[in-house]
Amino acid sequence: MTIGPAYGAGMERAQLLASTTDRDRALEFLKAAFAEGRLSAEEYEARMSKALDARTYADLDALTVDLPGARPAAPPRPPGTNALAIVALICGIAQFCGFLLLGTIPAVVCGHLARRQIRRTGEQGAGLAMAGLVLGWIGVGLAVAVVAVIAIAVAAFTVHGATTVTPQG
Repeated sequence: MTIGPAYGAGMERAQLLASTTDRDRALEFLKAAFAEGRLSAEEYEARMSKALDARTYADLDALTVDLPGARPAAPPRPPGTNALAIVALICGIAQFCGFLLLGTIPAVVCGHLARRQIRRTGEQGAGLAMAGLVLGWIGVGLAVAVVAVIAIAVAAFTVHGATTVTPQG
């Protein structure tokens, strides 16, 4: 319960209005400090009355900042980047570095799994997953095109070899 920017979004924690629950928590904290002998009876009474009149977190923090254990709550960590989204992008890029068949299928599969997890958990990485998916599907298209060109070439050489007449002499 100290002053500090623990509530992000540009508004400092100290400026936020305190709720009844926040005042009750401060009162419990002061009560524990008094029970431990950290506050005299007069100081405890003065701080209790100020806590009841507190409007902002700064008001409450000023009453508890000098007591042990009065540390700011850690700000909530933003959700991390989904690991499967990173894997999808890496596989999508790796397929163009000579690993066409090794990176294509994992890029597509990991991309779809990552998008599902991101929707469920709220993690970051939706763009990475989509990029991995797009690159994966481009790889699938290229693999199909390569197989089609090889099949056409084999068919052309097979037909060409069967229709050639060799002179016998």
